[in-house]
Amino acid sequence: MNRFIAGGLVLAAHLVAPMAQAQPARPAKPTVVLVHGAFADSSSWNGVISILQRGGYRVVAAANPLRGVRADADAVAGVVKGIEGPVVLVGHSYGGSVISEAAEGRSNVKALVYVAAFAPEAGETALGLTGKFPGSTLGGALAPPVKLTSGGNDLYIEQSRFPQQFAADVPASQARLMAAGQRPIAEAALTEASTAPAWKSVPSWFIYGSQDKNIPPAALGFMAERAKSRQTVEVKGASHVVMVSHAPAVATLIEKAAAAR
Repeated sequence: MNRFIAGGLVLAAHLVAPMAQAQPARPAKPTVVLVHGAFADSSSWNGVISILQRGGYRVVAAANPLRGVRADADAVAGVVKGIEGPVVLVGHSYGGSVISEAAEGRSNVKALVYVAAFAPEAGETALGLTGKFPGSTLGGALAPPVKLTSGGNDLYIEQSRFPQQFAADVPASQARLMAAGQRPIAEAALTEASTAPAWKSVPSWFIYGSQDKNIPPAALGFMAERAKSRQTVEVKGASHVVMVSHAPAVATLIEKAAAAR
C-alpha cells in the first residue's frame, strides 16, 4: 500500500510539473522610446530614464535630427521599426510633432506621451501652434540665426536667456550646462506642416508645466483636449523642461501609458 501511495505521489508530481510550466508568461513591458525636442538633446531624459529602468523598462533615447518634421519622423520610425514588441513613443516639445508622424502606420506603437509637446493636426505647424494662444516669449530669447551652407537657418536660444526661458525651475548650474549643449533646430522645421496625426488613432497622454514660456500652457491644454487625452497632467510652476525638473511625474505618466490596455 505504501509503495502504491508513494508511486501515486511521484506520478502526480510528474503530472503537475508540466502543467505549472504551461502557465502563460507575463507579457514583456513595452519599450519606451524618448524623442527630445529643439534646443535640447537626449540627456534631457536622464532622470526619466533612470526611473523607468529601475521599473524594468527597456528605454531608447532616440537622436532627433531637428531638420524637418517628415525627415525627423522617418529617422524615429526607423528606430521603432527595429524594436520587437510594443512601443510607447514619448516626445518633448517639437518632438511631439515628430512622434505624431513617426507613429503613423506603425502597428507596434501602443501609446503616445506628449511632454510639453506639440500634437499638431494635419496642416498645422509648430510655429503656428505656438502663436495660437498668447504667452510664448521664445521669439525674443532667440540668438541671431546661424546661416546654413545648404540654405536656411539654424536657431538657438541665447545662452544668457536660456535658464529663464527654457528651464526656470532647474538649478542654475544645470541650466547653464543645458544652454551650452543645446541642439539647434532648423528654422524650416518649425514651419513645416504636419501630415499624419497619429494621436487620432493611438491613445495619448499629456503632461506639461503651468509656467511653460516656450509653448503657452493654453495651447498645450487645447491640444490635449483635442486629442482626447487619456490623462492630462499640468505640473504647477513647472517650466518647459518638465521632464528635467519633475522627472518622477513624467515617468509615472509614461508607466501609466505603458500599462494601459
